[in-house]
Amino acid sequence: MELYMDENNKDRDDKNEKDRDFREEILEMLEEKTYQPLSDEEMVSKFQVWGRDAAALLNQLDELYLKGQIFRTKKGKYLLPRAMNMTTGILSKHRKGFGFVLPVNKEEEDVFIAPDNMKYAMNGDLVAVKLLTAEESGRRREGAVARIIRRASSEIVGTFQLQRRYGFVVSDDPKQRDDVFIAERNINGARSGDKVVAKITVWPEKDNSAEGVITEIISRSGDTGGDILALIRSRQLTPEFPQSVTAEAEAVPRQVEDGALVGRRDLRQKTIITIDGADSKDFDDAVSVERLENGNYLLGVHIADVTHYVREGSALDLEALKRGNSVYLIDQVIPMLPKALSNGICSLNPHEDRLTLSCDMEIDGRGQVVGHEIYESVIHSKERMVYTDVSDMLEARSLPETDVQETSREQKARRKDGRVKELRERYAAIWEDLLLMDELAKILRTARERRGSLDFDFDEAYITLNDEGIPTSVETAERRVANRLIEEFMLAANETVAEHFFWMDVPFVYRIHEKPSPEKMEELQKFLHSFGIHLKGNPENIHPRALNEIISAVEGKPEEHVVNTVMLRSMKKAFYGTECEGHFGLGVKYYCHFTSPIRRYPDLMIHRVIKEILSGEREGKAPAERRTAELRRKTEEAAAQSSATERAAQELERDVEKLKMAEYMSYHIGEVHDGIISGVANFGFFVELENTIEGMVRAADLRDDYYDYEPEKYRLIGRRRHRIYSLGQRVTIRVDSVDVTNREINFEVIS
Repeated sequence: MELYMDENNKDRDDKNEKDRDFREEILEMLEEKTYQPLSDEEMVSKFQVWGRDAAALLNQLDELYLKGQIFRTKKGKYLLPRAMNMTTGILSKHRKGFGFVLPVNKEEEDVFIAPDNMKYAMNGDLVAVKLLTAEESGRRREGAVARIIRRASSEIVGTFQLQRRYGFVVSDDPKQRDDVFIAERNINGARSGDKVVAKITVWPEKDNSAEGVITEIISRSGDTGGDILALIRSRQLTPEFPQSVTAEAEAVPRQVEDGALVGRRDLRQKTIITIDGADSKDFDDAVSVERLENGNYLLGVHIADVTHYVREGSALDLEALKRGNSVYLIDQVIPMLPKALSNGICSLNPHEDRLTLSCDMEIDGRGQVVGHEIYESVIHSKERMVYTDVSDMLEARSLPETDVQETSREQKARRKDGRVKELRERYAAIWEDLLLMDELAKILRTARERRGSLDFDFDEAYITLNDEGIPTSVETAERRVANRLIEEFMLAANETVAEHFFWMDVPFVYRIHEKPSPEKMEELQKFLHSFGIHLKGNPENIHPRALNEIISAVEGKPEEHVVNTVMLRSMKKAFYGTECEGHFGLGVKYYCHFTSPIRRYPDLMIHRVIKEILSGEREGKAPAERRTAELRRKTEEAAAQSSATERAAQELERDVEKLKMAEYMSYHIGEVHDGIISGVANFGFFVELENTIEGMVRAADLRDDYYDYEPEKYRLIGRRRHRIYSLGQRVTIRVDSVDVTNREINFEVIS
């Protein structure tokens, strides 16, 4: 029997054995100066492989080609793109016909593509571009599409326009200028104005449009929310889940079962609360604070134990990985997990038992974490608090009863009608806990500022839609004392957890924010110099504290907005990775996302790692070598996928905001507003209004002079009158026109 089992394991090991990875060897060989282009057969012969290894080699050659890392000639020979004076990248088209190719090699500059050099490529396609000579293109880096390597999508989402017995689908993406022709037999019940999906059956060529067939009617013309649904569908997203995923979610118990409590610390008697937005329905995190006998604080951050219900490799898990994160679109949510979990058993709802992962931190009076413990737990949230209520109570506490000079009109009204008094009476049982939380949050914030953590306090939009999906107001979202309080607690927990598991040397997912490039810092230094501001330090190795000093120095000054804007644009974007490379913006060496496993897959992934380590510690053993390798592969996959889905979600959220802002302003044409110049380009400048809506003033519409663009000074300047329009300048504008379809708002300057 033992021999049979051993043989069985051996067979299984052979089946699970990974294919040999040739990719680095291929790229290194193609880099060699003596390399001569080889075909598939010649590659197999060169590497002296056969059978399974030969198949793996050919598959990986295809993979490298379809990623744009290598090029395959018409004769089937492989070489690097630059060997043929080419580059490969993703085409980003402009609605006016031209476009740019964003190279696969991130170190290369973007390539301009004129309309006549598109070769029928569509927005988002991976293309090979022949680079033009300086004589052909002038100074800029310009090219012509030589080959379409991979189409971005075989379908288009847009508005159907019926023309007698045929029609066209006009893409809702302003960058996608290519309409799709629909023959009468392929209309499939669509009516003019409907939002539809068309599958492309014939790609565009010469003077002929792409042809397709309508496969889905997203919404009928005039349906509420159809515009947002179309944007969601264009990103291949859907609020609905596959049947297998829904079935698994429905099978999850609705209450915490006794068996789930084994090995957990019981915190149900502690005063633990949640503080979230008024509209929130999925509560990832709960908090508690106590003062210890030594005068220090004990901060408890208790996070929903989603992995107890989302088992590794299950349909729920695979779908969550595919989605990567929840997406929040004004009045709609595309959740990462079905509501049965996200709003149900996983959500830390008040007055109900919930399974959690807890991170307790002992914090001293200087905001330093002097001790911590991470463990599995069960809690019973005492209250579901909202940011506005907590902020009203805490902010009113710091103001004398007779002095309302510093309060907003809304706060005055609340004080007058006794709202704060009513809230304090209602939450009397936890009032002292809230005071202690506020005290600790201020200490943590001071500690962050001391180490140089950056805090760009830009306004965000809060858009209200009516029942018909029409935007009725656009205001700035509140970021008040309670919001900041929870931010500080989550930051502390994320840093503590990241450092703990870094020193354990286990596979993990970190949140990484790299240092800005020296080139960007040199540009920033020059810009700040024009304001008489000196940026300390070497651009090669700038410290966040130097940037934080600039933020503090300009606070409340006229140049505050412009300086913060330029500084933010000098930063790199944060992403997920498996190497602990630090978070520049926060000024920390160790950082991860631990606190939102209901809405972010990286958090869920590291919960899985944490629980496995905790389980091993209880049993006195570490994960086996094979399991460690498996976790390393899974964390790498989670980091890459989550970084990609996060970018896609941010783009979709931005597009939906722009769409609804344009629609809102279409009802306000002719109105006059004050604003601030938020961006300057050679074709004009952008103006941001107080409610965060941004519109453009075109240089061509400035009739009083001809304006030159000075990019190093972020301004336009008139040749004759020398009038200047510069970043951060206040101007008065009139709303001139709005193009809702293309999400464009146009202003004209009146003073």
